[in-house]
Amino acid sequence: MSLARSFNLEKELEVARRVARQAGRQIMQFYTGDYEVEWKGANDPVTIADRNASELIVTELRRQFPGDGVISEEAPDSDSRLEKKRVWIIDPIDGTKQFIEHIGEFAVMIGMAIDGVPSVGVVYQPSADRMYFAAEDSGAFLEEPLTTRRLHVSKVADPAQMVMAASRSHPSEVVARLQTALGIGSSITSGSVGLKFGMLAEGRAHIYVHLGSRTNQWDTCAPEVILREAGGSVTDMTGERLRYNTPEIRNLRGIVATNGTIDDKILATLAAMRRS
Repeated sequence: MSLARSFNLEKELEVARRVARQAGRQIMQFYTGDYEVEWKGANDPVTIADRNASELIVTELRRQFPGDGVISEEAPDSDSRLEKKRVWIIDPIDGTKQFIEHIGEFAVMIGMAIDGVPSVGVVYQPSADRMYFAAEDSGAFLEEPLTTRRLHVSKVADPAQMVMAASRSHPSEVVARLQTALGIGSSITSGSVGLKFGMLAEGRAHIYVHLGSRTNQWDTCAPEVILREAGGSVTDMTGERLRYNTPEIRNLRGIVATNGTIDDKILATLAAMRRS
């Protein structure tokens, strides 16, 4: 079965999956060892594992696709990427806090955008050897030891039966208020943004909302492909699609990721909360 029909992205997806596994093996060599933790800003740690994984991924993608642009959280940015049609967008360890705390909720994330639209996505959780992957118009899949299955979001539309995916590292009072306003009684936490999107793609959760500008394009590019290909929806908190490879790398208007059955109600509730 073709995993990437529309843009003939079989090679890109294959390379991204292979490189994510290579980076994951390298990261796990540091996982239980001693290493220094540096701080790029408040609540923003980085380790040698992040930097080494970034170097591995960036080097291999540039070797395989020399005409493409590359953005990595742990590498210097360049405006030259804005001239590129295709740009790889990488978070070598999404969930560095969980990596440091020896909680397995971290992931290698490799995405590619074409003309600003996310088109290839790989989210690999090396601690559990679980890989979410997708290419535009080709479906989303979860590969685990001994099995690979196609992913579909849950079709649940009743908020009372829904589960909200919530941040382990950055709990939000506003998101808690939104959950109450919507009548969603259950929640599940994870560190990695990509793994929270994966919960939605699997049908284990139905909504993930991150308000404000703390996330960046490398947090959402790869996971968005996977969730959309599983039948879900991703917008900002005004209902607009996220755009990639823009001069501003932050997602300034937040993230609203869902199974696609409750978007209008969420957006209307958020608008009412902003007015109040």
